[in-house]
Amino acid sequence: MSHRVQGLLKWLSISAIIIVIDLWTKHLVQQSFQYGEHRVVTSFFDLVRYHNEGAAFSFLAAAGGWQKYFFTAIALIASVAIIYLLKKNSGDKSSAQKLFCFGLALILGGALGNLYDRMTLGYVIDFLFFHYQTFYWPAFNVADSAICVGVGILLLDSFKKPQT
Repeated sequence: MSHRVQGLLKWLSISAIIIVIDLWTKHLVQQSFQYGEHRVVTSFFDLVRYHNEGAAFSFLAAAGGWQKYFFTAIALIASVAIIYLLKKNSGDKSSAQKLFCFGLALILGGALGNLYDRMTLGYVIDFLFFHYQTFYWPAFNVADSAICVGVGILLLDSFKKPQT
């Protein structure tokens, strides 16, 4: 097996781990919570069960249904582009592209985890809910976390000094 294929499989394995953890935690929430139910964990964190029919922070959640197909198409196109970038950059034996590929792998896993929900349920299950006094962060899930961390890693990677 070529080094490029081995590298690609490594990054896709990370994406698969994110998908498994995401779907497993969402399954646990579905089995343990009724829609809208809150369970206080700390003074600033609750476990909840919300359904998000939109994108990040429920963007376009009340758009009438077309958004499901729109976000599904975006996730599929982004996934194909990410796999292409992973394949293209995973053959590099140096560590120069590792951070870039790791960020992409996290984003891919998160995108596919949420895509699965969107295609099978028509919405994404969110369950992590942080708050402080009267300030509330929108509920999110493992896939959303992986996407955000992946984007952060890509931003960090973009500030690296170019190799010469």
